[in-house]
Amino acid sequence: MRIKNLFLKNFRNYAEETFSFEDGINVLYGKNAQGKTNCAEAVFYLCTGTSPRARKEKQLIRAGEEAAFVRADAESRFGSVRIEADIFENRREIRVNGVKIGKNADLLGNINGIFFSPSELRLVQDGPDERRRFLNVSLSQMSKSYYTALIRYNKILEQRNALLKERDISLVFETLPVWDAQLCRYAAEIVEKRGEYIAMLAPAAQEKHACLTDGAEKLEIFSERKYPEGREAIAKKLEEDFASNYERDMRLGFTASGPHRDDLRILIGGEEARVFGSQGQARTAALAIKLAEVDIFKKMSGEYPVLILDDVMSELDLARRRKLLAEIEGVQTLLTCTHTEKVLFGKTVNKIRISGGKIKR
Repeated sequence: MRIKNLFLKNFRNYAEETFSFEDGINVLYGKNAQGKTNCAEAVFYLCTGTSPRARKEKQLIRAGEEAAFVRADAESRFGSVRIEADIFENRREIRVNGVKIGKNADLLGNINGIFFSPSELRLVQDGPDERRRFLNVSLSQMSKSYYTALIRYNKILEQRNALLKERDISLVFETLPVWDAQLCRYAAEIVEKRGEYIAMLAPAAQEKHACLTDGAEKLEIFSERKYPEGREAIAKKLEEDFASNYERDMRLGFTASGPHRDDLRILIGGEEARVFGSQGQARTAALAIKLAEVDIFKKMSGEYPVLILDDVMSELDLARRRKLLAEIEGVQTLLTCTHTEKVLFGKTVNKIRISGGKIKR
């Protein structure tokens, strides 16, 4: 997977600019608040249809403008692809090779991307929502059926939660089994695919972490909840769980169990990273997980994703910077930093200097 160029118009602080990227490392450098991260964000937006920073579309539009436009041309082992996005205040229109798509599922997988920034410490340090988000974003790019199951599961879950607030108790008990049968169908696929992914992620992340730390600490990752083997067995177990907790869910007013409540446990040296890990330990663990994700994409899709590293080098010591550069050899990478000479150790790369939302040539 390789992005050849990126065009931005009225996106964040860019009036209009075109970026040309090469294989290997592409360094976006310059002073802080000049637009380096905005460029990286635009690439990930075209990969996933979501921003790693913005909650609403209007936040992506340059101040004083009514719309933004983003376009990328890329090459994969399946051929060339062009992704375009017109972004308005409350809506957007995305096209793949000139054809408007109606569902985000049709965007995923055209350009695979992995985004890492200092804020990704949330993956290790924050609550279960962040770890589920990581699994969902990664798996959705690799599996359209996972993404579809996730969307349908969430819609049915929303309807089930609304029913739990119903005052007519007999209606609730009569209707819940109908929703549960549908809910468990999609939940089982989500659980099964997450389990398969975690089985690949855990050893790969452990290996990356050992490399970054010279084996000083052991990283362990596993699912907090154990499920039976096979989709049918998972669905049956979930249906039993839902049925046995009707009264609890009605009292709470929401569904308190299921894959939307599952979590990953991340241990460093046998201790819970979220509770006992330092900032440095959390940063290294999160980076190891992302590097493992790169390898899993390669294994599953046959080619590396585009790796986006936003202001990562400033948070690492010299030894870990060198090891990171060795790990991303052969992966097209967009790396943002303030001073190239401090992070590249003389490596030949494509350097792009950015100032005030413009490329300085």
